[in-house]
Amino acid sequence: MDPILVGKSVTTPQGGPVTLEPKYGNRHGLVAGATGTGKTVTLMTIAEGFARLGVPVFLADVKGDVAGLAVAGTPDQKVLDRAAQIGVANYAPAANNVIFWDLYGKLGHPVRTTVSEMGPTLLARILELNDTQSGVLDIVFKLADDRGLLLLDLEDLRALLGVVADERKDISTSYGLVSAQSIGAIQRALLRLEQDGAEQFFGEPALELSDLMRTTPDGRGVIGILAAAQLVLKPRLYSSFLLWLLSELFETLPEVGDLDKPKLVFVFDEAHLLFDDAPPALQQRVEQVVRLIRSKGVGVYFCSQFPDDVPDEILGQLGNRVQHALRAFTPRDQKAVRTAAETFVANPDLDVGKTISALGVGEALVSTLHDIDGARAVPMPVERTLIAPPHCRMGAITDAERAQVRAGSPVGGKYDTSIDRESAAEKLATHAQAAAERADAPKAKSREDDEREEPGVGQAVKDVVFGTKRRQGMVETMAKQTARTVGSRIGQQILRGVLGSIFGGSRR
Repeated sequence: MDPILVGKSVTTPQGGPVTLEPKYGNRHGLVAGATGTGKTVTLMTIAEGFARLGVPVFLADVKGDVAGLAVAGTPDQKVLDRAAQIGVANYAPAANNVIFWDLYGKLGHPVRTTVSEMGPTLLARILELNDTQSGVLDIVFKLADDRGLLLLDLEDLRALLGVVADERKDISTSYGLVSAQSIGAIQRALLRLEQDGAEQFFGEPALELSDLMRTTPDGRGVIGILAAAQLVLKPRLYSSFLLWLLSELFETLPEVGDLDKPKLVFVFDEAHLLFDDAPPALQQRVEQVVRLIRSKGVGVYFCSQFPDDVPDEILGQLGNRVQHALRAFTPRDQKAVRTAAETFVANPDLDVGKTISALGVGEALVSTLHDIDGARAVPMPVERTLIAPPHCRMGAITDAERAQVRAGSPVGGKYDTSIDRESAAEKLATHAQAAAERADAPKAKSREDDEREEPGVGQAVKDVVFGTKRRQGMVETMAKQTARTVGSRIGQQILRGVLGSIFGGSRR
């Protein structure tokens, strides 16, 4: 299978093509560099290369210019000159097969998942909960499982939190301590999440991974583009969503071993957002997924400004590297330059430390995996490379062009209309209504019995004079008590009179 042309080496005058081997596309990669140095164009070139080989690609569009993959480029003279300089054969502008996605459903098809599929760990990170509150969220999910309640959307989660609040003492005994303060904190976090518009993300129909792994009838890979210009403003939601998607791929796809090309290439732009403030358990989860998902045929490519935005444990697993220019103005920049230089395989013809700061726009230091002298997947010495131009537009597209792409999408009818089926909120509401009706039933029956007895005008008159049956009973009881009291007093008076006569007579 032909390799993907990344660019042309200019380390030496006789420099040749710099390529990426498709069979090592699942060994992951990194594209790094300062803003404005050409990272996005490099990502587009690599995405097009995989798509031409029949590999689906999924990537986020945080600035709006990656959408240009859906439209043919403009053959201006600079692009044609670069293509000729690199040796791109038969260069011609061309569009790619693209499906637009959007968590908010505005710039693409809605992307949804259920609360249960997201799970308590990632949801706690999105909600920015502390350890205690996260533990309460674990209990809520466990309670839903034990009671057979579906958690599909945020309304379901809120309803179950209400149950936990009402039954807090019993639940604390069975599952662990649940405080009212923790429940309140989770409810407030849910409110903030809804205000951010994230309630649209939870629900059905949930995203099917097969729709991210589509190919066209002629065998080209479909490129899925997530509109993330607004989403990236909510960094925890953005990073947690992409991590959830990566985890779903890891848990769902079967083991396939080494293939001649990946089954999917997953691009994680603004990668530092994934690791900022990430708890150790979450970082270990990312490391595990990245290490093992290559056996599922998935290649993960991180994109960020600095190579050390990615932890060392993960950075060591990224076999294909593209490093654009870094400006060593600050101590932070200088540290990043040293990190980048140390992670490349040395090239005796190149001073990596000095070259990183001297790279122009559209240039990069590149090292990819190849087979050498019988050894497999060997990192090649780093090369200063002119990056090949993509065939698509290198820039944003218009609203009309986006609408045209969406109109021809094969999945529009599947996801554009939401579904609200019976889940936890509806079941709990039904149970509450049934309980209320059972509580009202004895009162209603008593009233009916009262109305059935002694109907008519006579009963009405009797009710006016003596009151209802309940009041009549009270009257009768009082009458008996009065009679007994009066009788007792009369009897006592008679007895006292008789005894008085006897004893009075005897005294006389």
